[in-house]
Amino acid sequence: MDLQEIVDDIARILDASATLEDRTFQLLAYAAQSGDIDTVRRESILRRRASDEVRAYFEGYGIASAAGPVRIPADEGLGVLARVCVPLRHREVTYGYLWLLDSGRLSDQRLASVSSLVGRAAAVLAQEARSRQDLGARLRDLLSGDSEVRASAGLEITGPVAAIAVQASGRVVPLWTLPRGVLADAGDPLTAVLAPAAQARAVAIRVQAMYGTAAGIGGARDDQAEAWRSWREATLALRAAQRVPRFAPVAAWADLGVHRLLVRLSGTELADLAAEAGALDGELARTVETYLDRGGQARETAAWLGVHRQTLYYRLAKAERVTGLDLADGESRLLLHLGLKAAELLRAPAGPRVTERGRS
Repeated sequence: MDLQEIVDDIARILDASATLEDRTFQLLAYAAQSGDIDTVRRESILRRRASDEVRAYFEGYGIASAAGPVRIPADEGLGVLARVCVPLRHREVTYGYLWLLDSGRLSDQRLASVSSLVGRAAAVLAQEARSRQDLGARLRDLLSGDSEVRASAGLEITGPVAAIAVQASGRVVPLWTLPRGVLADAGDPLTAVLAPAAQARAVAIRVQAMYGTAAGIGGARDDQAEAWRSWREATLALRAAQRVPRFAPVAAWADLGVHRLLVRLSGTELADLAAEAGALDGELARTVETYLDRGGQARETAAWLGVHRQTLYYRLAKAERVTGLDLADGESRLLLHLGLKAAELLRAPAGPRVTERGRS
């Protein structure tokens, strides 16, 4: 019996509108409407998941750790009708939720009448979670740079997909709570994730938050045979996320611009390039980089730095003297600009980010 059949049977027995979601509030199955419908149920069916505001409201009733049905009152402001949430627990782990709109007829006795079906749904979700963990273990092979290893992975994935590289932090994180269709394999120093391309950024943000570190997203690939290229891009994008503040904490390969070239360079090559800007102190380096980032527009640069234009001209002239480079020459500007960007990538990777829950 699959999840849709289980939900249909529960709705028929209880004569109540029923939906089934995984722990991330992604809709997995729903029964035909019976009686009233509220905004939350309608949006869940149309958008396949609940909004963050609604999720917070429901989670505030302790549904993630509840051992049995939780009665949730109506909230007119959120468009929520009264409902019962039945956590789908298997071996003391919550894998999803069964939602039942309640007009006051769902007594404890009636809810108990579908307990076997609830247990079956929880077991199905638990089995799916275990299967995903098994697939995740083979993900590293699929992302390998060795074609023979990739061929041995034995995975069939429908594209387009994008790889995500996340810096590990020593935390044990619940990767199994990621949406269906996402494969993940925890690792040290990097956790590997493969997600449908349309969900990649949202998934990357979520996993990065779990670890409290940084993440990189590779480019989308239609063919799973090319997923390893996306993984390579993801690891390079992670490098930018760790060292370049404006890309942190989640960097996408497609957004890196010239950094797509720089992150491919070795430390020695970056150091050689950075040497061109090595004579600039902190203030001069910031001034020149801002000036070059803004295409040599003096007025805009001065405004951004909060200085008078004469001060800007003085600093630029000093930079020319100490570097021996002419900022009026295009190639000199390019060399100095790349040198400043290279110096940024030579910085030590940022440590784990501090979150509201404490230090990582």
